[in-house]
Amino acid sequence: MPRPVALITGPTSGIGEGFARRYAADGFDLVLVARDTARLRELAGMLHEEHRTNSEVVTADLAKPDGRADVVGRLADGVRVLVNNAGFGTSGEFWTTDPAVLQAQLDVNVTAVMHLTRAALPPMLEAGIGTVINVASVAGLVSGRGSTYSASKAWVVSFSEGLANGLTGTGVGVHALCPGFVHTDFHDRAGIEKTMPEFMWLDVDGVVDDCLADIAKGKVVIIPGLQYKTLTTAARMVPRNLVRLMTKTVGRGRGRT
Repeated sequence: MPRPVALITGPTSGIGEGFARRYAADGFDLVLVARDTARLRELAGMLHEEHRTNSEVVTADLAKPDGRADVVGRLADGVRVLVNNAGFGTSGEFWTTDPAVLQAQLDVNVTAVMHLTRAALPPMLEAGIGTVINVASVAGLVSGRGSTYSASKAWVVSFSEGLANGLTGTGVGVHALCPGFVHTDFHDRAGIEKTMPEFMWLDVDGVVDDCLADIAKGKVVIIPGLQYKTLTTAARMVPRNLVRLMTKTVGRGRGRT
């Protein structure tokens, strides 16, 4: 029997690598998508050595139409799982940031998620089985810091919820994973200072485990970590102006887009 296939964007580090390791351990073959061919091949070799997993390497820049088209073409052939993990934030204020950088951020965080999900769903629906995991963020649920980033992740959450409703009963599920601060190189790459206390940080394997456990329970919006479940629940119960004040005071709501 052919092994199921999971396509993962941004798998060379952090949460994406965590999903790649987990699906390889669970007996999946992989399609690994990122810009860095050397790192993709290194990851593919390691996963083959550890789990006998076969990995396709697709070098693509999801901020560019040609890069997205390459991945869309592969998804048309069908996969069991799509993990839309690629995304990025930037430091600096919105009004001083290069508009091209802001547009690239939206193209990766939003446009690529839309195009890749659209390409993945028809083969999944035809097969009657499939899972789409869209990596969003707690920032998409509790806005006020990181204007463009938070807005892009709020779009991912709303998009995923709407699709999940429409796919009820098809055997295909769409889920929005909303982690908080995770020990990855995300903040270093974005040039964002790490100011949150240690108890607010999550580890990658725990985030992946929580995600897959909640998918098995049928949850659509998945928030790993008790601290973030508490935070987002409280945010829904208080007026938005108080949420903004809290974010401004605790999260220092300036200095990132």
